[in-house]
Formats: sequence, structure tokens, C-alpha cells
Amino acid sequence: MNYLFSIAMGFLQGVAEFLPISSSGHLTLFQYFFSPGENSEELDMLFTILLHFGTLISVCVYYWRDIMDMIREFFLGLADLFSRRGSHQGRPPEARRLVVMIVIGTLPLFAVLLVKDTVDAAFSNVTFVSVALIATGFLLFFSDRMARGRKTARTATIRDALLVGCAQAVGTLPGISRAGSTISAGMLCGFDRTFAVRFSFLLSLPAVLGANILEVVDAVQAGGVDVARLPMYVVGVVVAGVVGYFAIRLVNLLANKGKFGAFAYYCWTVGIVSLVASFLV
Repeated sequence: MNYLFSIAMGFLQGVAEFLPISSSGHLTLFQYFFSPGENSEELDMLFTILLHFGTLISVCVYYWRDIMDMIREFFLGLADLFSRRGSHQGRPPEARRLVVMIVIGTLPLFAVLLVKDTVDAAFSNVTFVSVALIATGFLLFFSDRMARGRKTARTATIRDALLVGCAQAVGTLPGISRAGSTISAGMLCGFDRTFAVRFSFLLSLPAVLGANILEVVDAVQAGGVDVARLPMYVVGVVVAGVVGYFAIRLVNLLANKGKFGAFAYYCWTVGIVSLVASFLV
């Protein structure tokens, strides 16, 4: 690994994490075809995990007002629950409903833990990743053709949150875009396009944070940490965070204009090219 490789990986993670093209799939393919070494598999996995923390920070920065409101409403909700009183008549505040929806939407991920080894094995299967990217292309192609919805955090239901959560669980597979699947599922539920993007990225916070903490521990125990590589890891994480912030802005713009379908052709191209290349390399 060198700094150029670290920057390239950070840029790729920042772009692919939020654009509906599957960051895990792209990182897998990039390392498979361009990895500078064959004896650093565990360290490369640790670096991949750390890159996700960089894009996690970019979500926190972009949606910091939503996050602060949800943290406040979470504790106010607990206080109301234990005091056996309701501080709000009628429907709860939007931020409190978002907290409940995110909790419900995160539940399907526990089912993924039952097949974690199978999911992990898919990361080393370039054929699977390539086919999954092609499938993501079809998902994006049809998502743009869905009718525009009007649901927001005030009108979305628990069933909607659970459906988007199931899409996020499927999005843990490399090559299946988490952003693409959750945003498309939100649109299918009738979400306003802006809210579909917003809910998708906020829903990723507990999922990415929890999964990556566990994976960092596993990666460190399995392969240790090469202290000499830490500066390169930091550079990659910073690049991922900065690029990710602007990628979120771009996704919001594209979703409002209904331009997700354009990424379908990109996913099809990358999927087909990598599928053919995997048999030649």
C-alpha cells in the first residue's frame, strides 16, 4: 500500500458509498484487480472498514441538525415513558418519529448476523459482485419510473420503515447498493424523494457504526495493525469523508430530478466488464 492507493480507495469509498453504485462492490473489485500486494488481505480489510467510518462522519456533518434533534427527542421520549406522561398531544414530533423508524428499520440487520459468514464469503467472489452490480442496475433503472410520493417523517408508517430496513439488509451484499436499494424502497413506499434520501442515509448510521466496530475488532485480532500504515489509513479516511459529503449533496440533487436511472447503465457496464475480466485475469 502507498499514499496514492490510499487516496484512490478513499475517493472511491466517498463516491460509491452514497451514489447508488455499491461501495463494497467497487472496493472489492478495485482491490482484486489493483491491490499492490497479495499478503495484506486482513490489513486491506481493516482499511476498508476504516474507510466506512470516514463516510459515516460525512453523514453526521451533513445531517447534524437532524441527528441533534433525534438525540434530544430520544432522551425526551425516555423521560416521558418513565414518567408515564406524554409531553405531546396527537402525533409525536418529527424527530421522535424518525428515531422510532430508524430503530424499526435497523431490526432486519439482525437476521443478516445469522448468515454473516456467507455474506463475508461473497466479498471474495468477484463473479458474485459483478452479477450483483448488474442487478443493482436494474433496480436503479426501474426506481426512476416510480411515481413521485409525498410521505415524510410525519406520515410514513412503521411498515414503511420495516420495508426500507429489509432493503438495507439486502444491501449488505457486495455489489448491491445499500443507498440504491433503500432509496428505491422508500420511493416504492411512497416517500417524497428528498425524504427517501434523507431517511436512507440516517438509517445507515447505526448499521455502519455497529457493524464496523465489530469488524474492526475481528480484523485487528486476525491480522494485527501495521503501525507504519496508520498515516496512509488516516489519509484515506479523510479523503472518504470529504468526498462523501459532496456525494451526499449530489445524490439529493439527482434524486429530486429523477436521474438515478443514469447510474443503471454505469452499474451494467462495470458489472459486465468485471465479470469478463475475472475470467481473464
